[in-house]
Amino acid sequence: MKRIFLTLAVIANLCLITAVVFGLSIRAKSTLPPTDPRYLLDPLFNARISSHMLVGLGALTFATLVHAILFTYFMGTGRWLEETTQAYGLEQSWYRQNQKIKYSVLPGIIIVLLLLITTGAMGAVADPATPMTLDGLLGMTSANLHFAVAGITALANLLVNVLEFIAVLQNTAVVEGVLAEVRRIREERGLAVD
Repeated sequence: MKRIFLTLAVIANLCLITAVVFGLSIRAKSTLPPTDPRYLLDPLFNARISSHMLVGLGALTFATLVHAILFTYFMGTGRWLEETTQAYGLEQSWYRQNQKIKYSVLPGIIIVLLLLITTGAMGAVADPATPMTLDGLLGMTSANLHFAVAGITALANLLVNVLEFIAVLQNTAVVEGVLAEVRRIREERGLAVD
């Protein structure tokens, strides 16, 4: 799981950074007001918005998927540890250690998921064709507010991914410890090990 998670996390963070870069490239302002029907036909402006929106939505979705895969991994290994400790009469400390690791990353995952959703919502509000606006909130325009939330989200996602990777390493040590203990018990009983 270490390599799989690391690969997925790197891709997710690169996607988020790419979305931020695409968002920063939206500097061209349409000369048409957003209420003008020709506004949507402004090629340069809308091509940049479309690219940013597509990459941004893809990045948000992929980052969410990475967190979901990680939590599913923890649920699966937790269930395996619970059943294995019961089957072999091992100490419950292995299972409790897994639970502690799993629930230590859960708050970070929830915060990042909420930030990812908020970033998408702020992006929708920042769209010039949207009648909704948050201009003036915290003294910023809707676009600047979206950029601030997107930057915070990208940094928070990176930080939580690092914490998740550390948790995966810790959980791997727990799983390997249980496997070593099971191997020892099976050898003592004369059972097949491989």
